[in-house]
Amino acid sequence: MPAAAECKHGASAGPPDALLRVRDLRTWFPASRRLLGASRRHIRAVDGVSFDVQPGGAFGLIGESGCGKSTLARTILRLIPATSGEIRFEGVDLRQAPPPQLRALRRRMQVVFQDPAGSLNPRLRVEQILSEGLEAHRLGTRAQRRDKAAELLGRVGLSAADLERRPHEFSGGQRQRIGIARALTLDPSLVICDEPVSALDVSIQAQILNLLADLRRERGLTYLFISHDLGVVRVFCDQVAVMYLGRIVEQGAAEDVLAAPAHPYTQALLAAAPRPDPALRTSLTVLPGEPPSPSDPPSGCAFHPRCPLAIERCRREAPELKGGAHRVACHLAEGGRMAKQSSS
Repeated sequence: MPAAAECKHGASAGPPDALLRVRDLRTWFPASRRLLGASRRHIRAVDGVSFDVQPGGAFGLIGESGCGKSTLARTILRLIPATSGEIRFEGVDLRQAPPPQLRALRRRMQVVFQDPAGSLNPRLRVEQILSEGLEAHRLGTRAQRRDKAAELLGRVGLSAADLERRPHEFSGGQRQRIGIARALTLDPSLVICDEPVSALDVSIQAQILNLLADLRRERGLTYLFISHDLGVVRVFCDQVAVMYLGRIVEQGAAEDVLAAPAHPYTQALLAAAPRPDPALRTSLTVLPGEPPSPSDPPSGCAFHPRCPLAIERCRREAPELKGGAHRVACHLAEGGRMAKQSSS
């Protein structure tokens, strides 16, 4: 197995108050099996990821489709088993936690999915959807569960009368509000938002983002926010990590990374984003080629086959994630050489 990637605060150290701490996390899937014995090849969906999420913060994960963002989120929630690495939530290693302790911790970790229509059971009434978690953890009486469901519906902009309706009777934005209410029923400290607004109209996106921001202030929520929309991440997140082929290639404060990206991949993502200004009639930059297969990653830097600045060292040697508050995994970013290469 390859060497561990450096994390934001070092390979094994980190701030003691981190709510979520991920260290050298890998999630590999067998790509093919022999008749007898172990698999020879693996799909490296998550390949040595490390980061910290502070209490009350909003940590963004961005990258192209297929880079491993959603797999990383599901691994953290233990919906998918990790191959190796460490996931610490509220100081507890989730991979080593016994079932009773893990069950208690799962109340504190919830998720809002990308597709509200697909994540809500169409056969259940809203009251049943919001009460499922409470019933599973044996919390409250039926009347108390109904009261809490009605309270949460009111907080997300719906009404108690909606408890009797089913998901197909709501619009996309309303369904996502129900998904958010469901995530709040167990009073979590961490909410993982997996592309929570990408399937919604722009005006509805703003409403949902404002709701999430209000809930963060009111309840002290911490978010792990997955998105491919750089504009959304810029305004919503404090910290951001950019993923490419299962690895983090750039990480730091959102305003620093998105205002002055140091990695060629982050630069290309920003250059490809449409700008809502008719006066800016610049052509969009399109990355050449397709992302490599995670079952057969290229040698050296995984981005080098598509990078216009790649040098021979990039083809031979995989860069480590280095730096202070703003970290980047790129040989050309070492010693300030990125600016020289970019301007040539």
